[in-house]
Amino acid sequence: MSYNLYELNQRGLPRLLEGVKNVEDWKVKRSGIRRQWLEVIGGVPERAPVSWNVWSEEKERDHMRIHLAYSTAYGDTVPAYLLVPDDTVAGQDEAGRRPAVLALHPTHESGKANVSLSTGRDNRRYGLELVSQGYIVLAPDALTAGERIYEGLPGFHSDPFYERHPTWSTVGKNAVDHQYGIDLLCSLDGVAADKIGVIGHSFGGYNAYFLAGLDDRIQAVVSSCGFSPFYGDHRPTHWGERDWYTHLPAITDYLSRYEVPFEFHEIAALAAPIPSFHYFGQSDTIFPHWKAIGECMEELYGLYRFLDADDCFQSVMTVREHDFPPDIRSMAYRFLDRFLKTGHV
Repeated sequence: MSYNLYELNQRGLPRLLEGVKNVEDWKVKRSGIRRQWLEVIGGVPERAPVSWNVWSEEKERDHMRIHLAYSTAYGDTVPAYLLVPDDTVAGQDEAGRRPAVLALHPTHESGKANVSLSTGRDNRRYGLELVSQGYIVLAPDALTAGERIYEGLPGFHSDPFYERHPTWSTVGKNAVDHQYGIDLLCSLDGVAADKIGVIGHSFGGYNAYFLAGLDDRIQAVVSSCGFSPFYGDHRPTHWGERDWYTHLPAITDYLSRYEVPFEFHEIAALAAPIPSFHYFGQSDTIFPHWKAIGECMEELYGLYRFLDADDCFQSVMTVREHDFPPDIRSMAYRFLDRFLKTGHV
């Protein structure tokens, strides 16, 4: 499967339900999209049992912040903050368990600290806000950020990763690292393992829906300013090889033939019918092709309707910039509450 980029921009998006007459047809099509996606990202290796070491604990106003590192594929470890609400914070079910969320950070060298500490940037502290609302939050560092920046390099420089894993991708690496994070959450007595979500902005936003499409333990996903299709993009090369952070090396070869191996609404469709919330802004200068993004959202909503899950999909557009403003975060948190908190339907 591949698309000619010129024809894609002239004719419009591939229709998700083209040739699909029933749910079984969709399952077959979804399986093909997933195979293509796994091939492009270089696969996701099988996981071993997760382990972790606690480095320190810090009591905050309404939660405990645990600084730890958990195991992941090929002997690597992932530094993370685990935020656990105090017993006085509402949100526990009858068994004393809480919903949990992976809080994935945007493109910022501070990594996990950006979303889980009071020193994080404005409109990025969603991990800190969610623990105050009763969620157990795991905020990991992505490779090249936080405590995983390669020695001697700035943040978000991925060359050493590709020297070690020339046939893999940072997208595949992030996915498996986050899956081990889910393993960690599922192993905790205080976590309701059937109520785990993921949230992220920008870099964290697309890694959030990538994860939801690969791991069905995710029961709700929030992606802020994280959707960027090839269709309508004036610089699709940002997904391929670069001299700083490379997402998908295989894309560069496709683009050299003026082709793309998939469209990103197909990748987001892998999560259906998992509850999904997408936000984007018309003044976003990072992903400025908002009309194309809107068309992708319409296609995704059509798929959710087809799967009798139209109430599980929400897309919000404003005229604002590449940001995660308070009113949109409030909407996103209500969305998570609806699907992850006990008593919500």
